[in-house]
Amino acid sequence: MKEVFPIVPAGSGSVWMLVGLTGLMVGIVALFAYMTYSASHAEFEIASSGLRINGVYGRRIDLSQLDLDRADLVDLGIRKDLVPRWKTNGAGLPGYLTGWFRLKNKEKALVFVTDRRQVVYLPTRRGYSLLMSPRRPAEFLAALRRAGDS
Repeated sequence: MKEVFPIVPAGSGSVWMLVGLTGLMVGIVALFAYMTYSASHAEFEIASSGLRINGVYGRRIDLSQLDLDRADLVDLGIRKDLVPRWKTNGAGLPGYLTGWFRLKNKEKALVFVTDRRQVVYLPTRRGYSLLMSPRRPAEFLAALRRAGDS
């Protein structure tokens, strides 16, 4: 003779925990997918009103807040003091750095870098600098300066 005693059914808490964890995982995958997408689709728009950065950490900065006199085209292989060192709120994906970093020289920077050899270094009057990898960086810097002169 055999007697079987099934377990008491679990409450709904374990089901809701599984649903929550699944939602969290989907959210994380979506975030990384969006960051990967923005790595090749971020844009830097220059207008008479300011610089607009479209992307995960995008924003608009008035031209008056940009220190165009100190802006420069740099190679991070040479200017090691400007290399993003400590990520404070950002992502470091292979071939793409984005978000807030502390540079090797301890300066705070908002970073959008895909090519470390041709980076626009753009200090602001807001207590941080921008490091960006626009296509045609020399033309981008010239356009910024033209917009700042007008």
